[in-house]
Amino acid sequence: MALIAHAQADALGALYDRYGRLVFSLALQIVGDHAVAEEITQDVFLRVWEKARTYRSEQGSVSTWLTSIARHRAIDVLRRQRSRPEHQGIDWALVSPEALPSINGPEVATEATFRRQQVQTALAQLPEEQRQVLALAYFRGYTHRQIAEALDQPLGTVKTRIRLAMQKLRQMLQEE
Repeated sequence: MALIAHAQADALGALYDRYGRLVFSLALQIVGDHAVAEEITQDVFLRVWEKARTYRSEQGSVSTWLTSIARHRAIDVLRRQRSRPEHQGIDWALVSPEALPSINGPEVATEATFRRQQVQTALAQLPEEQRQVLALAYFRGYTHRQIAEALDQPLGTVKTRIRLAMQKLRQMLQEE
């Protein structure tokens, strides 16, 4: 560690050769994604390079220090992923016509287009939280449990939002 603290790149390479798999394995176990675990491993050794002077052998072994950094970094990544779901909004105007029943004849096609516009207008009037769970459930095929995990919300909340959204849609579409 003293050599790394004095900017000896070969020493960092030797440290990586010795502990790289350990750090990667721990990160992979926590995040469950190879690419993310590789990034975490790189981050850990970058931090070692930058913070080697802060290492104190009396506080623990090098492997303990490395795994501690890896564990904290992996947990930070998980927290960041949970706080920012990667689900993009649905462009309701682009909902696939295949989602509609088969269309036979111009009158049926016109009626289907009109009904589609009504549904899109009604969806636009729903609160964002309700639109989001409906989009994930009906246009992306997520289960209620998958939606709850993706949005980091209780399962009961997701079910309630879907139920309320469906009730509001039904009411709005019956009024038209």
